This record gives sequence, structure tokens and C-alpha cells, in this order.
Amino acid sequence: MFYLTLFICFMASILLTPLVKKLAFKVGATDKPNQRKVHAKIMPRLGGLAIYLSFIIGIVILQPKDPNEPYALAIVLGSFVILITGMLDDMLELSAKYKFGGQLAAALIVVFVGGVSVPFINLPFGGQIEFGYLSIPLTILWIVGITNAINLIDGLDGLAAGVSSIALVTISLMAVIMGNGYVAAVSSIVLFSTLGFLFYNFHPAKIFMGDTGALFLGYMISVLSLLGFKNVTLISFIVPIIILGVPISDTFFAIIRRIVNKKPISAPDKSHLHHCLLGLGFTHRQTVLIIYALATFFGLTAVIFSQAKVWGAFVVIAVLLILIEIFAEKVGLMGKDHRPLHKLVRDLSGK
Repeated sequence: MFYLTLFICFMASILLTPLVKKLAFKVGATDKPNQRKVHAKIMPRLGGLAIYLSFIIGIVILQPKDPNEPYALAIVLGSFVILITGMLDDMLELSAKYKFGGQLAAALIVVFVGGVSVPFINLPFGGQIEFGYLSIPLTILWIVGITNAINLIDGLDGLAAGVSSIALVTISLMAVIMGNGYVAAVSSIVLFSTLGFLFYNFHPAKIFMGDTGALFLGYMISVLSLLGFKNVTLISFIVPIIILGVPISDTFFAIIRRIVNKKPISAPDKSHLHHCLLGLGFTHRQTVLIIYALATFFGLTAVIFSQAKVWGAFVVIAVLLILIEIFAEKVGLMGKDHRPLHKLVRDLSGK
């Protein structure tokens, strides 16, 4: 029944997407070309609705339950709030404060209705870090942050859908390893709903997922990663951060870039990872495939990291951080003139 449900989600997404495309044009949920966009014609951007409806179909059919995971209702309610927020933005272009309000409301639902939070982390050498009153703010910050991180990378055909799919595959795999059937089931439902949409969204795209899809996927990934790795060791808690390495690092460097250039953190620009790769001469399709490869690398690293001993895990993190910095400087994620590691190596070598 499980595999049949996943197939139904996949087919539902394929069948629903053309209908959503027609709806997008009727309600004015379209994306017009401008200096920041890479497409040259008006595109429908309500595609996330097809992903969401396929997800709901899967949830209704499979009804994944676990006596230790009383989160199903809260996740569905929260996802509905985030869906409405995305749809309104796709149709009306909401201001940042209203979008944030919708994201905050969705996060509060899973925290207070579903009881999702991270109260403590077990340290690798004994003892634990108790978050206390910070538990709820940190959980909300994680959900809202990851939701926006997925939204920020939604700049090329198939990019957010593909990166999200790779993250969902990794989360599902890790959930299976850790014996969390609920997270594995729900992650798989979202995954196959997204893959069906990707059939229309890969370059050249026939429809965009819009904020309807990007916010929904970001929200689901953030919540599922919390459910899959909560109340565990510091080492294991880092796993979802590695899994989401592409959107998190892109968001991190965007913040650094704007601080260095003395611009508002929320100010848009054309220096995100996909913009940088396009600027280096890669084609649209090549850029998306390169970022897919990076997302896969992070996913595999997360699996290796989760199985490593404590010192091995620290070595993996150290190497990963160095590689991220080298790559960021090479492609210009912080700007062409901001290359601290390159400068340090040059100074040490005396050149």
C-alpha cells in the first residue's frame, strides 16, 4: 500500500499540474520578466498547489500514524497556512511582513498544537545542553529560516524542486536508518508529489512552483528534519544542517554579502549561487545540474557524518567548512573582492 500511495502521489501531481497552470493564468498568479529574472516570458507560478494537493492525497490514503508521533494534524494545519500565504503572494505579491506573519503562524501551529520543539541536545562527551525557554524560539527560528532558505534558491527552472527532492531523499533515508517510520513516510509522500511537478518544472519550465511551492517545501523540510533528529546528540543534530547545505550556505553568504556591502539583509540581488554560476558561463541546465550535484554531495556527507565516530565527525565538519569557503570564493558568493581564505593563503605564502 505504501508504494502504491507514492505512485498515486506522483501521478496526481503530473495530472494536477496542467490544471493548476490554467488556474494560475485565470487568477493572475504569473511571473513577469525583469532585470532580476532569467526567464523571458510571462510564466504561471502557482505550481506548488499541485504539489500540496498531491501531498494531501497521499496523507489521506496512507494516514501515516505512530503513537509516539502525534504531529499529523499540526503538520497538515501548518502546511495549509503556509500554502495560503504562498498562494496570496503569488497572486497579490504580499509585503515581507505579511509573508513573515504567515510563516510565523505556520511555525507556531506545529510548536504549540503539535508540540514540536528541541528542548535539549546530548553532548558527545557527556552531559547535555538544556535550551529551556529558548527551545521554542530556536524551533521557530529553524522553521522560518529553512522555509525562507528554500524560497531564496527558487531562481531557476527545477532548482528548488530538485534540491528539495534530494533533501527529502536524504531525510527519508536517515529516518529509515534511525527507525522513524512516520518521518520516512511523510518525507516520501512530499518527495513523490514534488517529482511529479518536476516533470513540468525542469528546464525549460512550463510552470513555476512560486512561493506556493517554495514555502510549502521549505516548511515541510524544516519540520520533518526536526522530527527526524530531535532530542539526540550534538553530532546527530548537525545532520539536517548538512542535508540542507545548499540553501543554508547560499542564505548565509547572501547575508554576509549584504552586510559587507552595507545593504539591508532583505534586499534582493543577483549574486546567489545560481546567478554566480550563470555568470561564470554555465548554461541554465548546467547550472541546475551542478547545484543538484552539490545537494547530493551534502546529502551523502550527512549520511557519512551520521555514522562517524565523534572525532571523525569533527574532521568531516572541518573539511566540509573549508570546501564550502573555497567554493564560495571561487564562484564569488560573497562578491569578487571578498576572498578572505584566498587572501590568507596568499599572505602566508608571501605572494
